[in-house]
Amino acid sequence: MNNEGFNSMGLKEDLLKMIDEKGFEQPTPIQQKTIPLAIAGLDVMGQAQTGTGKTASFGIPILNKVRKGGGIQALVICPTRELAVQVREEIASLGKALQLNALSVYGGQSIEIQMRALGRRPEIIVGTPGRLLDHLRRGSIKLGSLSFVVIDEADEMLDMGFLPDIETVLQQCPQERQTFLFSATLVDEVRELGQKFMHKPEIVLIESPERTVPVIEQVYYQVNPRRKVETMCRILDVEQPPVSLIFCRTKRSADELARILNSRGYTADALHGDMSQRERDSVMHRFRTGNARILVATDLAARGLDVELVTHVFNYDIPEELDSYIHRTGRTGRAGRTGVAITLVEPSQLRQLRLIERHTGKRMKPGVLPTLQEAVQRHQDLLLDRLLKAAEEPGEIYLDMAAKILEQKEAKNLLAAALKIMADDTPDLETTEFDETDRGITAHVELPAGRMQGIHPRRLVELLTANTSLNPKQIGDIEINSNTTYVEVPMSSIDEVYQAFIAFERGKKGSRPPRPQKHRSKKIETGHRVR
Repeated sequence: MNNEGFNSMGLKEDLLKMIDEKGFEQPTPIQQKTIPLAIAGLDVMGQAQTGTGKTASFGIPILNKVRKGGGIQALVICPTRELAVQVREEIASLGKALQLNALSVYGGQSIEIQMRALGRRPEIIVGTPGRLLDHLRRGSIKLGSLSFVVIDEADEMLDMGFLPDIETVLQQCPQERQTFLFSATLVDEVRELGQKFMHKPEIVLIESPERTVPVIEQVYYQVNPRRKVETMCRILDVEQPPVSLIFCRTKRSADELARILNSRGYTADALHGDMSQRERDSVMHRFRTGNARILVATDLAARGLDVELVTHVFNYDIPEELDSYIHRTGRTGRAGRTGVAITLVEPSQLRQLRLIERHTGKRMKPGVLPTLQEAVQRHQDLLLDRLLKAAEEPGEIYLDMAAKILEQKEAKNLLAAALKIMADDTPDLETTEFDETDRGITAHVELPAGRMQGIHPRRLVELLTANTSLNPKQIGDIEINSNTTYVEVPMSSIDEVYQAFIAFERGKKGSRPPRPQKHRSKKIETGHRVR
């Protein structure tokens, strides 16, 4: 194992094994500061953005102490169903070798399904405030054996009006417990919540470095998780990057992707923390000399990497830490050159994408996955371009050879053979026929109204379905901020959505503006991903 930082924290061997399997090479700053305090039994109030590794910073100490079959021993309260699912998956993944059961409960899913799952006696519950209260009232969740409580993204929950619900849940938790609170900002209301329900909490502050992204083209593709490799290859077929970096989350996935790319004719090498210095030097020599055009790396392995000629950075796995996106994209567009950063985003990761955009202050352009026909056309154009460039100065020897051969052979056949020889020297084209789901042909439309103008998810869905050709199933991710709203719709419906909203705004002129409201996720039954 290379996790020296984790090895020094007094963690169970099975937990260290899972940390290593997940590819965590070193603790992040929030993990370095929080885990030792938590293991020492102290309450912790942490200021850290989502994407800094904070889930593991409370998940690891909880997993280190929770006992199999000991009843519900840990409760994590999250503002949204998406975050609850994400946190549960992370904790379950870390606790796999410990055979611990983590369950997420949230609105929008049948409560009966959740009650059946509760019958399997999970040790860890991750839930949204409204659904937790429902279970507490029904008696399907009992907190008598609780040892840990986590309040995640506290500032967002207060903004959403969840404070009364959170207080009601916390009042039902045992007094003798350990409490962790995490928030992007420790505003007065958050600190007051901590003072009321925590015991002398240790304050942990993680300051974000300067949020700068080089002036490069930033694109994201929504991908089907089952077609991720094929999607990556299709994009490579069309982009044809001269020198590129592909970032993976784990050492294992970096090795696997490099192996697949090589099998398809790309020249790719992997770079990660399990490699010796000699192996690293060899890989970097191949990359710098052009013998490998693609370097597949983990974040830690790429730190300090200085290769000026990288034209493309690909986030095969979207970074879990927000600042990692800045570090990754900084590898291209150097010394005034142009660069491209392309991120593959699975449907469950759209929230993380928006957090990265908020963190950098820049929105990424949604990309439409090229069709096979477009990839073939691009491939043919590149072959023809190479041939025409070579024809500019072919050399006298080859002109003489060509003249003699043309006396005996058909020119068309000769040209076709030359193109075939050139094509044999290029990577195999990805021939998968992607459907619309795979190609992610959707867009996030920005609307100039939010919570302060009385916008809430149900009202927005009703507005769009009543005034456009969309049905509720075609409306995806909804993000409502103070004065803006982002809604995911099919790319072909963008103009229709804008027109409907303009007509709606015109219809309101002269009328009294709606009273700003705080709407709670537990009351939303539309089934859309709401944040």
